[in-house]
Amino acid sequence: MDQIQAIKIIETVLLTSQEALRVPQIKKILNDELSSAVILQCLHEITLAWQGRGIQLLELANGWRFRAQPEMQVYLNRLNPEKPPRYSRAVMETLAIIAYKQPITRGEIEEIRGVVVSSQIIQTLKERGWLEVIGHKEVPGRPELLATNAAFLADLGLKQLSELPAVAFDAEILRQQD
Repeated sequence: MDQIQAIKIIETVLLTSQEALRVPQIKKILNDELSSAVILQCLHEITLAWQGRGIQLLELANGWRFRAQPEMQVYLNRLNPEKPPRYSRAVMETLAIIAYKQPITRGEIEEIRGVVVSSQIIQTLKERGWLEVIGHKEVPGRPELLATNAAFLADLGLKQLSELPAVAFDAEILRQQD
């Protein structure tokens, strides 16, 4: 298979896939005819070919996928006027604490926020697919260790946690705002 044909196939697969695809998945789709390095080169060429258009090819935490340029979102919202779910301030604060302090226990989140974190908040984040239990802390009671996952990063358009904006947590400020 030549590179031009590979680019055409990869582009088609990515445009029609419901999920992001990792290089090994793409390699398998191509019957292992191309090396990972060649596939990455094809992905780079596709990325360049789509520059300046309304859609871009991005590498996210869960793989490669096409996404609309941020400035196109206003038009996409008109196409699908459904509003995404709105989350309470408590849910968003809890998510932010987990994202920046992970892995973390519910008790540690409560210590930072200064208030009890309800089971419903944690369940909401788990149901959204942004949060998972990655183990248990080796202390009495063995509380769950919570962390964000690749779906969380992908929904934010990020490849890795280090791309999150830098912030400083001040537990006292969080307590005063509740």
